[in-house]
Amino acid sequence: MSLKQLGEFGLINKLAKGIKNDKSVIAGVGDDAAVLKFTKKEYLLLTCDMLVEDVHFLRSAHPENIGWKAVCCSVSDIAAMGGVPKWLIVSIALPKDLEAVYIDNIYKGIKKAASKFNVNIVGGDTVSSSKLVIDVAMVGSVKKSNLKKRSNAKQGDAIFVTGALGNSVKSGKHLKFTPRLKESQVLVNNFNINSMMDISDGLSGDLWHILEMSKAGAVVYEKYMPKAKGASLDSAFNEGEDFELLFTAPKKEALRIMEKFPFFSKTPVTCIGEIIKAGFGLTLIDKNNKPIQIRPKGYDHFA
Repeated sequence: MSLKQLGEFGLINKLAKGIKNDKSVIAGVGDDAAVLKFTKKEYLLLTCDMLVEDVHFLRSAHPENIGWKAVCCSVSDIAAMGGVPKWLIVSIALPKDLEAVYIDNIYKGIKKAASKFNVNIVGGDTVSSSKLVIDVAMVGSVKKSNLKKRSNAKQGDAIFVTGALGNSVKSGKHLKFTPRLKESQVLVNNFNINSMMDISDGLSGDLWHILEMSKAGAVVYEKYMPKAKGASLDSAFNEGEDFELLFTAPKKEALRIMEKFPFFSKTPVTCIGEIIKAGFGLTLIDKNNKPIQIRPKGYDHFA
């Protein structure tokens, strides 16, 4: 079977089979970050993100924005778990024909993002390559009571997203986004959130991950979908690179979130649907109130 036939997540599942971890690992493959034992009150969070030229960015993009994105992708993963980032190492593969000033500007973006989110840069590696590749590994921490995973969505939960979705690449947001770290901390410290992740591969695909891991179904309403300016439903539902938070909360708590969250943050949160029983898959109620069974289309590197 080829990688195109297997698909990105089929490959991940295949590679993850047979992995055995000791008791220091609370959660491994399958979430935005691995969860490791740390102290009596906290867990460590570990994540990594690789950005490849012509896949995640073009060399014509401003190099400072490329460096910014490289760090912010991992900050977003830590935020999605309810934690805060602490340390990072960055490895970079560089074409020999790149100008030194170009690399300086990439690292300017890396340092800017690290400073913005109070992350310590503690090491890395450099090698030569035919294409520019940046890999960031990040360690964070999370209070045990604040840990949020994909696998705890409950029947009856309201489904929320932060911000607006769609047109991220077209608008350039994918290189300039601000990870929802502050918003995540507001949510986990003030509200009862059952599950959470960030939207990197598209709402339909990422919500599907929550449904699979929580053994649940979902109904989403087109009329409530917060679309970015000029974004189509397909773009908002499937394109990805939004790096917004996707989370679920009990119905009673949903009312509190809608009422109280604006006092903490200017970032909008929108209830777009509901978690339902397993077996119903993912259903979209379109603007004409017609139910449409959705097959998730999120971004797949091998499609």
